[in-house]
Amino acid sequence: MPAPTFEIVKLAIVDDHKLFRQGLSYILGRFPAYQVVLEAASGAELFAGLQAGQPPDVVLLDLHMPEMDGKEVSRQLLAHYPHIKIIILSMDYSPDFILDLVRLGVHGYLPKDIDQLLLGQAIEQVRTKGYYIDDKVAQVMRIGLQNKRISKHFSGPDISVAVELTEREKEVLTLLCQGYSSAKIAERLFISFRTVEGHRKHLLEKTGAANAVSLAVFAINNKLIHSHS
Repeated sequence: MPAPTFEIVKLAIVDDHKLFRQGLSYILGRFPAYQVVLEAASGAELFAGLQAGQPPDVVLLDLHMPEMDGKEVSRQLLAHYPHIKIIILSMDYSPDFILDLVRLGVHGYLPKDIDQLLLGQAIEQVRTKGYYIDDKVAQVMRIGLQNKRISKHFSGPDISVAVELTEREKEVLTLLCQGYSSAKIAERLFISFRTVEGHRKHLLEKTGAANAVSLAVFAINNKLIHSHS
């Protein structure tokens, strides 16, 4: 019987601390599903590596680096390499930073001391679903969105406009923000996959969201998902 096949996820690690890069690369290298194709100590090194070699599927990116910080690196990555997913790894949980990065379009935001199994789950969800938001980030985002100064400059869905959602759409939205796939939502709500996809399309249209991350911001602001931390 042939061994099961899986798609190898190519990763880049960008951090100005060499020991952290090496340690993370060693940990991820122990999993057959991952291949670290690029390590960089700065944004400039990352972009030089991208031009010279095979681009990664996911970039694990430090937020605070000299010369070019994680926000600027994210901005340039999203502009020139839109197919690459970005996960920020940082101990900074400032609402300003998180909301600015979500506004830019980063796909995940994680603490540097995250458990390796949770990191693996986040990488997989970012690769397959396009985003990853845990309870702690959701809580910080909600706090930030309560600040009018931040909300005014947030370019996601217009959170000042009331949106009429059906009870079923609210259920689907909540489960989407918790990381459930359309198939799992269909199973949990006892409805068809096609029906879930229809609700998802309507949610994007009604909220003006461009993607699942923007939907999550809308849900947090309207108290449709809750933190357990």
